Amino acid sequence: MTGLAGIYVQQFKTTLASFAQYRAAIFIWMIGHVLEPLVFMIVWSAVTLSRGGSVGGFGRGDFAAYFLVLMLVNHATYTWIMYEFEYRVRHGDLSFLLLRPLHPIHTDIVDNLSSKMLTLPLILVSAAVLAVLFKPVFHIRVWAAAAFLPALGLAFVVRFLVEWTLALAAFWTTRVGAINQGYYVAALFLSGQVAPLVLFPASVRAVAAVLPFRWMISFPAELLLGRLTPAQAAAGLAIQAGWLGLALLILKLVWRAGVRRFTAVGG
Repeated sequence: MTGLAGIYVQQFKTTLASFAQYRAAIFIWMIGHVLEPLVFMIVWSAVTLSRGGSVGGFGRGDFAAYFLVLMLVNHATYTWIMYEFEYRVRHGDLSFLLLRPLHPIHTDIVDNLSSKMLTLPLILVSAAVLAVLFKPVFHIRVWAAAAFLPALGLAFVVRFLVEWTLALAAFWTTRVGAINQGYYVAALFLSGQVAPLVLFPASVRAVAAVLPFRWMISFPAELLLGRLTPAQAAAGLAIQAGWLGLALLILKLVWRAGVRRFTAVGG
């Protein structure tokens, strides 16, 4: 563990230095990351005004608070490995990673956390500006705020493992764009990014409760905003832990099968 910690520290330094060279690309990515919740805030603000000031128990300020917190949760949990792994396989980069004594997932963990550290100040400034413009209304409870931290940590780990496993589809097909797009659309609706899940029909909420999407994004936001009871929060944390164990098992099995099948591709 001491050796692994040292490797992580050195990798952090290398990754941060690398990301610092691509400030323009990071800024462009940030614009997209902020625009999505901004669009939904504008849309739901308009819908709220047209419905007399409230939709499903959400007022204009409630929607603003929801999408602001969701933006922060999304930033804390996002990954890009689904889009990068295909490139590694097609261009032969994975071959070099497999020669290292460390599992490739560790490099991706460090890269992901480094990116979050570098962009967090920009996200916080963006959130502050949006808060001034949209005047969110928060109903935060002390116990819910305390439970939010482990929920957010579990959400990040579950999302990372699920999407890293999905990325391994590149072992079987070197064009995974359709798979990634299908996953993105499902996550967009079933994780509460389009609208709070409570506004969806009961059938959609039932599907969202079974699949991992809600527990990767929406659940921590709902928890921090005080929209869950202690019993619901405890059940949600237990479901996150269950998904964590299942995701680890599936990742191990898929990785083992994929590496056996892997044939280096270059160019």
